[in-house]
Amino acid sequence: MTSVPDTATTAPYGSWPSPVGAALAAAHDGRPEYLGAVGDELWWTAPRPAEGGRRALVRRRTDDGGEETVLPAPWNVRTRVIEYGGRPWAGTTGPDGRTVVVFVHYPDQRLYAYDPGTPGTAPRPLTPLSGTGEGLRWADPVILPARGEVWCVLEESTGDAPTDVRRTVAAVPLDGSAADDRTAVRELTGDRHRFTTGPRLSPDGRRLAWLVWDHPRMPWDGTELLVGDITDDGRITGIRTVAGGPGESVCQAEWAPDGALLFSSDSGGWWRPHRLDPDGEGPATALCTERDEEFGGALWKVGLRWFAPLDDGLIAVVHGRGTTGLGILDPATGELAETPGPWTEWAPDLVAWGERVTGVAAGPGRGYEIVELDTRTGHTRVVGAAHHDPVDPAYYPVPETRTFTGPDGREIHAVVHPPRNPDHRGPDDERPPYVVRAHGGPTGRYPVALDLEVAYLTSRGIGVAEVNYGGSTGYGRAYRERLRSSWGLVDVADCAAVAHALSDEGTADGDRIAISGGSAGGWTATASLGRPDAFRYACATISYPVLDPVVWRTGGTHDFESQYLESLIGPYDSDPDRYREQSPLHRADRITAPFLLLQGLDDAICPPEQSERLLAAVAGRGVPHAYLTFPGESHGFRRAETMIRALEAELSLYARTFGFERPDVPPLELTP
Repeated sequence: MTSVPDTATTAPYGSWPSPVGAALAAAHDGRPEYLGAVGDELWWTAPRPAEGGRRALVRRRTDDGGEETVLPAPWNVRTRVIEYGGRPWAGTTGPDGRTVVVFVHYPDQRLYAYDPGTPGTAPRPLTPLSGTGEGLRWADPVILPARGEVWCVLEESTGDAPTDVRRTVAAVPLDGSAADDRTAVRELTGDRHRFTTGPRLSPDGRRLAWLVWDHPRMPWDGTELLVGDITDDGRITGIRTVAGGPGESVCQAEWAPDGALLFSSDSGGWWRPHRLDPDGEGPATALCTERDEEFGGALWKVGLRWFAPLDDGLIAVVHGRGTTGLGILDPATGELAETPGPWTEWAPDLVAWGERVTGVAAGPGRGYEIVELDTRTGHTRVVGAAHHDPVDPAYYPVPETRTFTGPDGREIHAVVHPPRNPDHRGPDDERPPYVVRAHGGPTGRYPVALDLEVAYLTSRGIGVAEVNYGGSTGYGRAYRERLRSSWGLVDVADCAAVAHALSDEGTADGDRIAISGGSAGGWTATASLGRPDAFRYACATISYPVLDPVVWRTGGTHDFESQYLESLIGPYDSDPDRYREQSPLHRADRITAPFLLLQGLDDAICPPEQSERLLAAVAGRGVPHAYLTFPGESHGFRRAETMIRALEAELSLYARTFGFERPDVPPLELTP
């Protein structure tokens, strides 16, 4: 427990005043993403919660180091490929100094070209609209000026159902000739595979590499790394599989300057870097095999980058076990040099240019910012989206990375954030309330990084325990596969084990522990309420949850996850009863604790119908609950006003349930 000054005022946990308000937390939500080098400038996308939640395209000027927004509102640089999106832009500067940028605009999902150096010009569309289903979507673009094309992922609806979709790598003309003509788009790789990532061209421009996978596998189950030859007229021939398979996940591939193909594969139980020599003959060489840690992760978005090859043959890598750091790997010797600094989490968003490596990193006391490493000197510096403390850091939680013991003695990883406020302490005879949080995915992980939504609670005297339950990434394939066929069981049991441990050791008041989660975490939170024999939570906050697995697999969600349950629960055709047994709705009659349900009305991944089924299941049973809906919000909240309302409603629920006063937030009306 963090020490508290002797001058601190004693007050009930949960009632402490705090400068970390909901508006402040909302203003700092999100992080910079999709870094890219355009000439000698660094560009990225940045969140704008106060501007309707759009993603802005930002550049860092080389002359003065200042940052400027490239495209004003309402331009929103974000793609809906596989609904979770991916890399939405690319830029290049030609020999004449002229910069060309291509990007996806979120509202219409068209690919646009823009010349930021020509005053008065507006972005011009490169791709057409389609009236079929969700139309055409694009991601992970690569600009090829010599060919006059952009090569990227094309996702095309073929009907009205979410699963009526095909994907391929395609070439879009830069001259705009395809803006009203779908036939002007060249398809490069065919659509034999259900999913694909974007193209990676070899240094000599003669080979193409990309990843594919098919239902019912998810990309962390099994992918294939394909390579094809590029003909003089831009066709792809001789396509062959060089790595991966049904039980091997390759999450990224890049070409080294010498023509070797680098990729990250979990064939040895951990995502590790591999190298396939330029001649392509013989098996790939696995690097860093002595380290049981991850050099890759779950490919939830198209175009994530855990490693970046450097011009001198070294490789910049994001790696770690549970948390992540940045290292420089020498593939010849296997030596790995760590990058110094206060950052404990590096996002899969690396860019290597010259002797510099740039990434997005955060730490327990720092939000995500853009950090540059000079590989010659080993020095690091913040070069964009710099973290600035909006309040005294004494109000931030100090996270504790812990390993708990679960059923059958298995390890459960968690990040525990005890209450912390320099001005207040709790009474000696009172234990603090806690919120157990279940992450989404469920193939995901909680990072050890500053989160003002967590600080919003801990600075008021409410502890938070973020559980990386069995099924989480960051701990190897075996840990990840604990959840196979056991979703709604292992995750619930692991969260309950953490709650019991916190109560038994006196860290938390066992009668005042809530559970919360969004998306897959919403499933876990709801399922936990329906299994009070595992742990009896006082209340729950449930956000845009998955609740009805039968409907989810029959058109009730998007294509990417439509067969995810084949691994999480099992093959439906062979055991349909399992879907009913493990569904949170099946045990809704056991729910007695109050809950807050939050739902975006434009959510294509977990539509409002899922939440409405829960409301119908508890109707008339006297279970106190509140249901807040948000028009214009999809999966995950992005608008400042939504996040403020959701956070204040969550705090109000805890105040009402845990028994402390919070006159600073609107009271939450619960209806039985």
